[in-house]
Amino acid sequence: MKIVILGAGRVGESVAESLVSERNDITVVDTDPIRLRQLQDRLDLRGVVGNGIQPSVLREAGIEDADMLIGCAPMDETNLVVCKVAHDLFNVPTTIARIRSPEFEDGSPLLQRGGFAVDRVICPEESVTAYIRKLIRYPDALQVLEFADGLVSLIAVRALAGAPMVQHSLSELPSLVPDADMRIVAIYRQDQALTALDGHTRVLPGDEVFVLAATSHIRSVLGAMRAASDPVRRVMIAGGGKVGLRLARQIEADYQVKIVEMDKRRCEYLASQLSDRTLVLNADSTDEDLMEDENVRELDLFLALTSDDEDNIMACLLAKRMGAKRVFALINRRAYADLVQGTQIDIAISPSHAVLGELLAFVRRGDVAAVHSLRHGAAEALEAIVRGDRRTCRMAGRRVEELELPRGAQVGALVRGLHLADGTDAGRQARPQVIIAHHDTVIEPNDHVIVFMPRKRMVREVEKLFQVAATFFG
Repeated sequence: MKIVILGAGRVGESVAESLVSERNDITVVDTDPIRLRQLQDRLDLRGVVGNGIQPSVLREAGIEDADMLIGCAPMDETNLVVCKVAHDLFNVPTTIARIRSPEFEDGSPLLQRGGFAVDRVICPEESVTAYIRKLIRYPDALQVLEFADGLVSLIAVRALAGAPMVQHSLSELPSLVPDADMRIVAIYRQDQALTALDGHTRVLPGDEVFVLAATSHIRSVLGAMRAASDPVRRVMIAGGGKVGLRLARQIEADYQVKIVEMDKRRCEYLASQLSDRTLVLNADSTDEDLMEDENVRELDLFLALTSDDEDNIMACLLAKRMGAKRVFALINRRAYADLVQGTQIDIAISPSHAVLGELLAFVRRGDVAAVHSLRHGAAEALEAIVRGDRRTCRMAGRRVEELELPRGAQVGALVRGLHLADGTDAGRQARPQVIIAHHDTVIEPNDHVIVFMPRKRMVREVEKLFQVAATFFG
């Protein structure tokens, strides 16, 4: 696929890096020649220097035969205009815009073909906020990712000694946790994925376990891998920027929230935007005396969400040392995120990876409903809809054990009944069925199938299983 990306900032760079690794033809447009040169030295892509909203610059970038344009420039206005230009002048089939303003949402008349011609809006701040909210709700999880309209969740959890499933084999799972049907799709031990899982595979303390289950069973899944902890009640947010404010607005009704922000004017704005329940402090989150005065040792969760990676790391390390139960850090640089994840910092949150799945769903071949990037982009979970029948699709009408999946890839679950026989949405009256996959589970047309892939290079092989071909006969 030929893709033009406007903007070589952190989001644009991460998007380009992910898409280049999948052998897409990528061109990045930016006004900064130094940044583009650095990107070209590191990745196999083409850089074009210039103002991306100008048709001549887009033409130089090869927009005339591009399959997709992604606007990742810092300003909303730039991304909206470039989508309009790409559609109206060059008939680009798919346009995606990074938009921070909540005034522009998917489905808005302003974004339709007669308006700015934006097919999909992505907002990293909102994606990160939604991601964090799930982690607050399930504090024992490393990741909680939803599929099939929220009916199925993929949970990543660190196994602890003494939990029901730990030191037991996968074949014992149904008897140890009888109240929740689940499937373990991957186990990472000492940062290496176990190449093959079978009934004899044991879960050991310290393993990072990926489990697919119905969303209603998440707490049972977590309880199987580690002792249940107390629910989150007290939260401190370091940084009152866009992410910090969004998060505080969404959780202040359910939790005791404090925000620490160094800029006095920003504090005044925060106080005007939040309820009296939320305490806004004009202070430095790396100030040990302040943290002591604010009883950081009694916090259930400390979140460092400033725009500075180093400040976030230092604030989290200090909070952890002073007794905060769990600490999360917002980390923009991938190298930093890989370095600190799983140390004294419980979870490193990457804004760019929070939105990658939204973009990848447009790039994938076949009828892809959702994509989630895992383990900082190394692995992936994909939800796709099975079309065609046994004669035209390698997935339809077959048992899981018959599928020609790459080694290590796992069909974890499927949802039946979200779509009608003609492929249209079943609507709100439908009662879809969540089916945890086993070796003899038969996949039917219109099923939503969720596949876990420990390595991204498996993506193309898995996509082929979903593609419908009139000439294929199984």
